[in-house]
Amino acid sequence: MNYLNIGSFLDLKSRKERIIYRTLEILPGTFSLITLFSAFFFSFFAPFFVAIFIILFDLYWLLKVIYLAIHQISSFLRLRKNLKIDWREKLKRFEDWKEIYHVVCLPFYKEGKEIVESSILALKNINYPKERIILILAVEERGGEKARKIANEMKEKYSRNFFKFFVTFHPRNLPGEIPGKGANVAFAIESTKKEIGGLGIKKENLLFSIFDIDTHPFPDYFSCLTYHYLKEGKPENIAFQPVPVYNNNIWQAPAFSRVVATSNTFWQMIQQERPEQLVTYSSHSLPYSLFEKISYPKEVVSDDSRIFWKAFFYFDGNFKTLPLFYPVSMDAVLGKNLLSTILNQYRQQRRWAWGAENIPFVIFNFLKNKKIPFSTKIFHTFVIFEGFWSWATASLLIFSLGWLPLILGGESFRKSVFGLNLPTLTQNLMMAASVGILVCGALSFLLLPKIQNGFFKKASLLLQWILLPLTLICFGCFPALDAQIRLMLRKNLGFWCTEKFRK
Repeated sequence: MNYLNIGSFLDLKSRKERIIYRTLEILPGTFSLITLFSAFFFSFFAPFFVAIFIILFDLYWLLKVIYLAIHQISSFLRLRKNLKIDWREKLKRFEDWKEIYHVVCLPFYKEGKEIVESSILALKNINYPKERIILILAVEERGGEKARKIANEMKEKYSRNFFKFFVTFHPRNLPGEIPGKGANVAFAIESTKKEIGGLGIKKENLLFSIFDIDTHPFPDYFSCLTYHYLKEGKPENIAFQPVPVYNNNIWQAPAFSRVVATSNTFWQMIQQERPEQLVTYSSHSLPYSLFEKISYPKEVVSDDSRIFWKAFFYFDGNFKTLPLFYPVSMDAVLGKNLLSTILNQYRQQRRWAWGAENIPFVIFNFLKNKKIPFSTKIFHTFVIFEGFWSWATASLLIFSLGWLPLILGGESFRKSVFGLNLPTLTQNLMMAASVGILVCGALSFLLLPKIQNGFFKKASLLLQWILLPLTLICFGCFPALDAQIRLMLRKNLGFWCTEKFRK
């Protein structure tokens, strides 16, 4: 069970295990770099081979886009349907629904008062009895006196609106931690266990939600969550995942930031349609009793996904994430000016891409755990590895291999029938694949919050999707490669807290 708390190969005592784990850390970046290097190498020495490969790859990508678009539309329709359901009314089919309490943890570092207060107000306005909501405002001591003052002010102002309102202060430089959200949440859980345990609430009647500080749950989120928890029979081995929609400041964010944020929303919607691949992400909910068995990750940057994998291995593979098809609203990346927004967007994507640190963790634990079926190991290994490989390489391959053989392949290839027709073939395949952009544009229009006299502004948002190829490379491939190369070279990436700024 000690293998559940591995942050890096240095946490292992055995030299053999360290070598295995370190090799697995190097593997993602190595594989991505070899893929990109091979594209240049074979474009020069074997252009016909590359031309055949890119046509097959583009065809594969076209089929994948169609497959994902179908899932995206299906997920969107289910989300819209769930928004119309009166979940509070549906709860009445369960006699014991009023016994369910929710612990909500809001970790924050140096965000301003307006960010913190708006999230507390969103909780205050939910359609669920507030006398069954326990709020934990988890403050980073590194935030200084300003953060402490905001936390104390929030408690004094809003504590009467909830059953309990706790404030915790996470000390700096605790051993075995990577300073960040995970360490803060882990400290908050341990700091409030005694007080929550003394409330006389049965552990199976407690759900724990970890929200980013900018998370605004939609009104029926906790009613929807409670319904699914009771419907599943109060399980201990299920996490619950809402759909993140980045609408809090969508009208203030620049076009590229909106495209990146909305693309992430759509990817999470697609994953909800594929629950066998769904892993906890950002804001999510878990049975509180789970933390009696495993600790919340404090030794990694990607805590939101690592908690899933820790639980998955604790239960020997018998753990899953249940999609709720219900949204929570969050902030799109926005800085004080355009340059800071660009830098913040890149850093946020790189931090998310640092989730590649889960690849060695997952494969290593598969090697150690003999109770999980071999087919399950193969499936999850492929899904997580292919996901990060595609993130770092797919867009670059699509937008470069169509012309690389023509540039590097020599005059004989350029004058061949294959060389003359390659640009047309790849262009036609990519034009057909643009159906995915059309679906994204249409659905993003339907997800937008209301704005007075905003018809032309909304219409202009459809045009932003022409930026998608650029954002896929600059805020997709590049930060993913950056993260994987850092993992290769042991240039560990600390937790970078995305700046929250609203005009």
